Amino acid sequence: MSETSTGIVYLLGAGPGDPELITMKAKRLLATADVVVYDNLVADELVITLPGSVERYYVGKRPGAVCYSQEDINALLVRLAKEGNTVARLKGADPFIFGRGGEEARFLKEHGIPFVVVPGVTAGIAAPAYAGIPCTDRQRASYVIFATGHPSRDKSISSVPWEWVGRATDGTVVIYMGVSQVEKIMAALLKAGMPEDHPAAVVERGTYPTQRLVKSTVSELPRAMKREQIKAPAIIILGHVIEVQPWLHWWDNLPLLGKRVLVTRPTHQSLEMYQQLRELGAEVMPYPTIAIDEFLDERGWSSFPDPDLQKPAWLVFTSENGVNFFMKQFFEHIDDVRRLARFRLAAIGTGTMRALEQYHLTPDFVPTTQTGKALAEELVKHADFKGVNVVRIRGNLAYSHVEDALREVGARVTLLTVYN
Repeated sequence: MSETSTGIVYLLGAGPGDPELITMKAKRLLATADVVVYDNLVADELVITLPGSVERYYVGKRPGAVCYSQEDINALLVRLAKEGNTVARLKGADPFIFGRGGEEARFLKEHGIPFVVVPGVTAGIAAPAYAGIPCTDRQRASYVIFATGHPSRDKSISSVPWEWVGRATDGTVVIYMGVSQVEKIMAALLKAGMPEDHPAAVVERGTYPTQRLVKSTVSELPRAMKREQIKAPAIIILGHVIEVQPWLHWWDNLPLLGKRVLVTRPTHQSLEMYQQLRELGAEVMPYPTIAIDEFLDERGWSSFPDPDLQKPAWLVFTSENGVNFFMKQFFEHIDDVRRLARFRLAAIGTGTMRALEQYHLTPDFVPTTQTGKALAEELVKHADFKGVNVVRIRGNLAYSHVEDALREVGARVTLLTVYN
């Protein structure tokens, strides 16, 4: 960061919920940011997986909660940019579709701050599509109307011409932010002449694995939404395109649909797991409860044994982190891969085994149960360890089951802590 030159603000559309619906350009620019200013509906995964050095500001708006005003957000973006930062303004869905991105861009322009706009996938298209409802259909709708059901704070009523929209029965009407106003909106549409039995639907939490679809009619939709306890965020769809939904639905046949999975592993080890869970239909809640830092154990490395040519020594790994940090430090301190040739390798489980395989190393022993206690109990039965050198690679919080069991059968154990 530099305080002598003005930075830049990227107004990025984060997509409607599914973190993989962010565009490639937005994700690339997000990765260059010094600071991220993000909204309520931005997928947690996009923010939590950023490097720890990235400064974060949550400015989401939630009903009844203290939050940043739009004026506060505008001022924050200008201040951060004037400090020389590259600022990612991460907005849910698309910045310019009911997202107030235009107001932020205008404010930046007035204060001489350069900015770039990256459009996003808007919820009005994505939520219906994930529910099996196309916004257009060659036989049923050749136009789409996007409208907001939420009046701005400086207007007592919505400025949407519902009396005109009510006559748009041969197209598709998509209404954002209409949950709290659905009764008034449907009443206005019926008064304007929209048929009572005109197809209507609402998609709650569209593109999330926990999304819900409720199909109804214009006259019955408010009661259906109340009965099903539909809450924001939700998209309301009106039109004959809803009739094709039984043939186009695809989202509700995934095995983990509707499940939320909390993943507490460090983010750098979890990206593949996030993706696999999403592909099975789960909503991923990425909340790492542990952070990993490299630790250089000078004493442990100074005691690193030379294997006895007549009696192979052992390296015991109980985590992927242990493998990665050990290999890094091994090449920095010993720098001769031949020193590993006389070591046998023990790995606690499949994750650690895969980490070793990335270095073209195959473990000689993996316990049947992937716990430290099982590793200790099974390893001492696997070979004769009397007088054998064993290097136990570990983190600073590791249990002592393994080294205790090995010492009891006569092994010479060197503890090597490679991470905290």
